[in-house]
Amino acid sequence: MKRITFLAAFLILLATAIYSIARQSAGSFVPVTDVMLENPDPADWLMWRRTLNSWGYSPLDQINATNVRNLRMVWTRGMGPGIQEATPLVYRDVMYLPNPSDLIQAINAATGDLIWEYKRQWSEDVAKILPIAPSINRNIAIYGNNIIDTSADDQVYALDARSGKLAWETRILDMKESPAQETSGPIIAKGKIFSGRGCEPKKSALACVIVAHDAKTGKELWRTRTVPMPGEPGDETWGGLPYEKRSHVGTWMVPSYDPDLNLLYVGTSVTSPAPKFMLAGNEFTYLYHNSTLALNADTGKMVWYYQHLVDHWDFDHPFERLLVDTAVAPSAADVSWINPRIRAGERRKVVTGIPGKTGIVYTLDRQTGEFLWAKPTVMQNVVAGIDGATGRVRTNPETLFSAVGDRRFICPTVNGGKNFQAGAYSPLTNTMYYALQNACAMVTATENTPTTFYAIQNNNQIAPGTDKIGTVQAISVETGKTVWKYEQRAGYMSLVATGGGLVFGGDTNGHFRAFDQNSGAVLWEINLGSPVTGYPITYAVGGKQYVAVSTGNSLVSTGLNRLAPELHPSNASNILVFALP
Repeated sequence: MKRITFLAAFLILLATAIYSIARQSAGSFVPVTDVMLENPDPADWLMWRRTLNSWGYSPLDQINATNVRNLRMVWTRGMGPGIQEATPLVYRDVMYLPNPSDLIQAINAATGDLIWEYKRQWSEDVAKILPIAPSINRNIAIYGNNIIDTSADDQVYALDARSGKLAWETRILDMKESPAQETSGPIIAKGKIFSGRGCEPKKSALACVIVAHDAKTGKELWRTRTVPMPGEPGDETWGGLPYEKRSHVGTWMVPSYDPDLNLLYVGTSVTSPAPKFMLAGNEFTYLYHNSTLALNADTGKMVWYYQHLVDHWDFDHPFERLLVDTAVAPSAADVSWINPRIRAGERRKVVTGIPGKTGIVYTLDRQTGEFLWAKPTVMQNVVAGIDGATGRVRTNPETLFSAVGDRRFICPTVNGGKNFQAGAYSPLTNTMYYALQNACAMVTATENTPTTFYAIQNNNQIAPGTDKIGTVQAISVETGKTVWKYEQRAGYMSLVATGGGLVFGGDTNGHFRAFDQNSGAVLWEINLGSPVTGYPITYAVGGKQYVAVSTGNSLVSTGLNRLAPELHPSNASNILVFALP
């Protein structure tokens, strides 16, 4: 009986491999179209969060709450050295994997065998100008016959997806004059490549741009500045500060896109320095930092914006925006700030989620930017209140700095709350799922010198009242109610939701789990040995569902693990893939 079972398993594996090889041949490559990107095949994972609405959800349901306990690792590969926060793409049985430092690999998604790899060559200036960021490569995109990415040397470039050969490249910025950190790669919609970047502190604000390129040729179509120049709308919010002293309103995570409204949703970061008394004073708002920007995707023109916070503590707001059509009925028992004009149960097109490090959920009307509701998820003391009628955020005056040397107890920290780790949304439950951290810090305003980034110093600690750093929370998109909460000692990282009723995610101690979407019960768990810093995905080859995730080291996981010194994960960078027997 055992021999028959083994033979059957071998034949299934052999058939899957043959099927995969046949689909990968150059002659059978099917170009990726805008239609595919808007409505991807359930077997594929074609962009950062799989779909343009940034849900991080796959309809695949072969792996479910009943059988997930049988999940087994089927292959693994080592990855290149450096900060590791990768999202694999999968198209027609090939995995395209961004490694640190602009290394991209094409891998047989069923077997783990390497098909090709491309390593971009930089000049020596890159590492000198950007000593940390060059190794971060969170995601890539696919369009036509090409894999498309932005590079550490501030280019957008395309590789032939069949061979890995360079097809074209276009310079975005002159990094010697206006350097930026191209850490998150683009998304593609309606034939356009949309990319943001982390512009460098104390460098030219001309690098603080969102840019669109033609996805076929690489030709630049438009660019939009996030720091207004003198005379432009928003300039008055900088209090007369000279343009050359404005910097670092970055867009260092990946946008979302609504094809019906033709709007691109982009989040922005803090200024440099962070304490506003060092700029023109605490009374100014410094647009468009820590905001959601809705841009016309054809022109880059700003349709509306919403500022989430005037930031003095490096509490960036560039993270994923979930685009959901939903009934809106926030519960006063569960939600702190509600627009009084909401008619309970009315359906809205919303942009929702946790856009910033504060861990506050914001729900806005994505057509107009109207504030609908907001609620905190973890301990925070920087937002004192939000006017429900206007959406205007009131900063806690006790958390502001007025002079160098001022010390303030601030919650959460630069690591979050939330950070680059992505949440997920499931249409099965109309619930968003987020990995968050319970942490605070004593923050000191320091001298603002040419070599300081934000002119603050942080001494981090676990939030008062708990010894658990990581938390996963499920929050109703309709009501704002916290449906369930999971807490543990180690910090928590990115999540993915599936049609099988599961949420997969890992932690900074290397444990990777499957949660029940409805209850939060842990249904499966494995120790991968190193922090689970990559974005998990799921895909299918030959009708068989796989779950993939990568491990390694990141600035956030390192910072969180310092709060739990008894945890000793390794820092090995690997891609690991699981399936049912």
